Amino acid sequence: MENTLSYKIEGFEGPLDLLLQLIARNKLNIYDIPLTELIDQYLEQIKLFEQEEMEISSEFLEMASRLIYIKTVSLLPKHDEIVKLKEELTGELLEYMVCQQIAKQFSTMQDGFNKFVRKPADIEFPKTYELVHTSDVLYLSYLSAVGRGKRRLPPSTAPFTKIVAKKIVSVSTKIVFVIRKLFGGKKKLSALYKTAESRSELVATFLAVLELCKANRVKIDGENENQEITLIKGHNKK
Repeated sequence: MENTLSYKIEGFEGPLDLLLQLIARNKLNIYDIPLTELIDQYLEQIKLFEQEEMEISSEFLEMASRLIYIKTVSLLPKHDEIVKLKEELTGELLEYMVCQQIAKQFSTMQDGFNKFVRKPADIEFPKTYELVHTSDVLYLSYLSAVGRGKRRLPPSTAPFTKIVAKKIVSVSTKIVFVIRKLFGGKKKLSALYKTAESRSELVATFLAVLELCKANRVKIDGENENQEITLIKGHNKK
């Protein structure tokens, strides 16, 4: 079909973006998603696009197959796999939502970066240097030029031989990590730091907890080592 539309409808960047918009449109709780309702709406939306003869990319169809499988498992009596499948889907949606928020912040930071200025005007200087300097002044100028030349030399590698490169852990990654840890209920604050393998990961975890507290996503109770951190269900700060 020659006039089919390439599938990027109303700003949908992928199946997770479509799911998030369905959750927002129907005011569903992203931390406790009613699977049957969300899956039915997603499949209905895909069917609508097919009826309008829109070309749908394979990732949307793969998500549709995945959701049908999840719905099938959810209908089975006392099937433990549904809990894991639901947690995986919720985790992916939360992670994608955090990435969207960070991308929006970066886009606002770029405002004004693409400005250009006029090229400096060419200034003509006399071709003949007419000033006269004493030998002392010339000698000091020579020493200054030699010093600048030495500073331009590449530094010795010896002082850096004992430095070991370490992986930098982002705060956004740890925000998703903390939220996933709290799916099962309360956790001790100290338990979140036990898996940290570096100081960078430890600091990123601490900053992630602060960001979630600031956004009213979690609350902390208790004192010192007995502090417990709890996910505030159903609160989704825009």
